[in-house]
Amino acid sequence: MAFLMKSMLSNQVKNLGLGGGGEENKEENAPSDPAAAAGMTREEYEEYQKQMVEEKMERDAAFAQKKAERACLRVHLREKYRLPKSELDENQIQMAGDDVGLPEDLQKMVAQDQEEEEDKDSILGQLQNIQNVDVDAIREKAQATLAEMKQAAEQKCSLM
Repeated sequence: MAFLMKSMLSNQVKNLGLGGGGEENKEENAPSDPAAAAGMTREEYEEYQKQMVEEKMERDAAFAQKKAERACLRVHLREKYRLPKSELDENQIQMAGDDVGLPEDLQKMVAQDQEEEEDKDSILGQLQNIQNVDVDAIREKAQATLAEMKQAAEQKCSLM
């Protein structure tokens, strides 16, 4: 019975914040040194922290590079399709530095697209398109259209 009374009263006293001593024991058991908490020596812990910081910086740099490459691709597509520019993309490219470019795969694709467009835009490309045109089909279509227009005019006009 005494044990029950003591535990009930001590819990109530602890809740009031009037002491109790249990909190001090918990703090004494926890090591104050993070290296000891991780089970390492101080030097090992410092080396580990350096490695973690270096790895984080490398990941951040790689991420920034990828973001800049994507921004470069978006800028290229905006120029190609004559869309408005984005300041966000330009800022990302500037933050990554001058060494940002399209990845090799995309550079090959862009080069192929440009060659195809140049071929289509050149005089020789236009001449090839003219050679592929079926003149007889165009003539028949023009005559059919003219005949339809003539019939429509005859139906609307009472003088003809």
